[in-house]
Amino acid sequence: MDERTLDAIIAQHDAPAGKLLGILGDIQNQEGYIPREALEMLSDKLGVRLSHLYSLATFYSYFSLKPVGDHVITVCMGTACHVKGAPRILEALEGMLGVECETAEDGRFSVTTDDNKFTLEIARCFGACSMAPVLRIDGNLYGYAAAEDLPAILAEYGWKG
Repeated sequence: MDERTLDAIIAQHDAPAGKLLGILGDIQNQEGYIPREALEMLSDKLGVRLSHLYSLATFYSYFSLKPVGDHVITVCMGTACHVKGAPRILEALEGMLGVECETAEDGRFSVTTDDNKFTLEIARCFGACSMAPVLRIDGNLYGYAAAEDLPAILAEYGWKG
């Protein structure tokens, strides 16, 4: 991210409350993730400690500190989803995509396919327990999911088993 782009993003956020989260969100929307260089520039420009920005970026699951694939698949691992089969869904997705979900630098469970088409990650709860197990792809929620549903779902996003 260049300095001019960051300045334009900062200029759009003049309200103190939520300013940092809004700026971080705009950086991620622009770049697809939040690059370390952008955090460092933002720290210098706003006089905010880099550690504070980093703590915000790692606390909120919406943010990513590394590039993600064209499509982000998130499996809910909350209690209801876990009990109703989310681990089997995660395992099936890992097999289909040829990846293994692992802990990333930022402490999140996330992995991206070699072709950068898909990022697979887990979340603790979507708040959709009545539809458990649930997965989300690019913001689209799929409730009552089962491993046998996955090929058809992923095909909507260009997966070619």
